[in-house]
Amino acid sequence: MGFETQDVDRKVLAILKILSDSPKSLGSKVIARRLKEQGVDLSERAIRYHLNLMDERGLTHLKGQREGREITAHGKKEVTNALVKDKVGFAISRIELLAFRTTFDPQSRTGLIPVNVSLFRKDDFNKALRIMKPIFKSGLCVSDLVMIAGEGKVIGDLIVPEGKVGLATVCSIVVNGTLLKAGVPIDSKFGGILQMQNNLPVRFVELIHYAGSSLDPTEIFIRANMTSVAKASETGSGEILANYREVPAACRPLVEEVATRLRDAGIGGILATGKISEPVCEIPIELNRVGVILIGGLNPVAAAAELGISSESHAMSTVVDYQALKNINEFE
Repeated sequence: MGFETQDVDRKVLAILKILSDSPKSLGSKVIARRLKEQGVDLSERAIRYHLNLMDERGLTHLKGQREGREITAHGKKEVTNALVKDKVGFAISRIELLAFRTTFDPQSRTGLIPVNVSLFRKDDFNKALRIMKPIFKSGLCVSDLVMIAGEGKVIGDLIVPEGKVGLATVCSIVVNGTLLKAGVPIDSKFGGILQMQNNLPVRFVELIHYAGSSLDPTEIFIRANMTSVAKASETGSGEILANYREVPAACRPLVEEVATRLRDAGIGGILATGKISEPVCEIPIELNRVGVILIGGLNPVAAAAELGISSESHAMSTVVDYQALKNINEFE
């Protein structure tokens, strides 16, 4: 009986998480599709059954037969206070899911590409843009290709809320997804704060392992104001957001080949690739492995936060069509 209850709780939590992430009410058909993307196979009928039970518990409420359900304040609290064992490792699961959803082909320059989405107050956005442009220009980001959307507009699976401007920046998971499609197994280890000196990576000074985290490390570091991205952009020395991956030694030539293709398509991402079985940025590595340092896609947003422009960032958020992205310099 305990196992059955636990299974139901996980399904309820998965439905609540989808409703919590959505700015509008959702029907069972949309919920079923989004659950399937996360590896949870539930029929629309089963979802309606769970939603009725959730209505009775005050976790959700029916907004209208055509509009679907939305999460209540009690439901949001339930998501926040969910079982720790169900939250730990969420970050690594999100990375694997977005890498799988990435269909971007650097040669044809088509397909879906993973992005982070940051929501700024409309009154703050122009100032934030002025702060962020030098960061994009300095290369302390995955790409200078972005998407900007006003309230009510859609970025991937997200709708920009009223009074906000949404900024989508290319996520470093594009490297995971592209390598995955090229047949390279990549192990995502951690996100951290990387010390830069004279425009070169030196060492990680803080890190959070994905497998033990329920939140994206990038979001945590930005909220804690632990970066000095603006300084790194101006002087070449400072502390930026970065991620650490590992690949088999035999795949190193293929990693370099994929990195070249990505650069040709306007996407960087790979800051440094270590030598076989040798530490990179002072991170020890096992035999026949290669360490890869990726630039954090939210570095421009971190720079804005350092100068007092707050935003609500959703790292590893969704995927968008590559051809819908534009160079940051096209926006005034």
